[in-house]
Amino acid sequence: MGKPDALDRFAQCLIAFTALFALVNGAFMVCDPYGWYQLLPTVQTTGPRNQHFIRDIGLAYLTCAIMLGYAARYPAGRWLAALTGVLWLSFHGAFHIWEVLTDIGAPDVFWQDAPGVLGPPLLVWIALGILMVRQRIVPAGIPKQVLLGAIDKMSPHDSGFFHEIAQAPGHAFDKLAHFMPMTMHRYAAPADLFHMTRIGASLVEDCGPCAIVAANSALGDGVPRDLINAALASKPPEGDRRIAFALGQAVAGQSNEALALGDVIEAKHGRTVRLELAITAATVRAYPGIKRGLGLTKSCSITKMEI
Repeated sequence: MGKPDALDRFAQCLIAFTALFALVNGAFMVCDPYGWYQLLPTVQTTGPRNQHFIRDIGLAYLTCAIMLGYAARYPAGRWLAALTGVLWLSFHGAFHIWEVLTDIGAPDVFWQDAPGVLGPPLLVWIALGILMVRQRIVPAGIPKQVLLGAIDKMSPHDSGFFHEIAQAPGHAFDKLAHFMPMTMHRYAAPADLFHMTRIGASLVEDCGPCAIVAANSALGDGVPRDLINAALASKPPEGDRRIAFALGQAVAGQSNEALALGDVIEAKHGRTVRLELAITAATVRAYPGIKRGLGLTKSCSITKMEI
């Protein structure tokens, strides 16, 4: 949630730089294979020039460049594209290491090639590591058991229905993983307004555990604990926070008041903020709706509504 910070941008730049390197190198190999061969003395030690094989490898570089370039635009959501784009580069680097370990390649040649062969994939792996450690990547594509384990840690008392969905046929859980980020889409909206809306909508659904999950999400996004507990008690402070809370309740309750409340938010904070509040108010209702349909809902009145 929220705009990418400096470390996120750094990871994005690492992927973008590798994409540019692969693009330039691949284009050079495809367009001028003999020129590329003559420019790199270490390549000449591997045998006579062969424009067909040079172009073959150039196409592999261009393929990596396309995948990494696509991923660089939105690494958190397109991390699988970055992973795909770095695989061939990584195997290529591993092959060079294998050659020198088995005495097929000369160590001095290996170290001359290392910056261009091992460096680019290493940059992508560093970028992916940053995103994963900081939990910046979208859940779609994460192995099912790994994602379920993370959900269990985040919501140990309210994750059973995720496991039930995971056991359903037809890849139901994979489809849910694509939906989950939408409920938490926040870019321009201030964190306090966003989570007031989210908690307000959750309370209307009368699912106490869902409201607590929304509250913990707010806490993780830097919203003050006392403000969160006030919202859980349906007593948010006056001003924009109360308006955002009421907007969440109006959207969830299908009330005509949503129009006027949304107009107030838009006048003060802009159309994009209104959009983000509307999206989370509408989509966060999916979880209590699923649990209600499965007979797993617990009312807010029998849940400790405080964090």
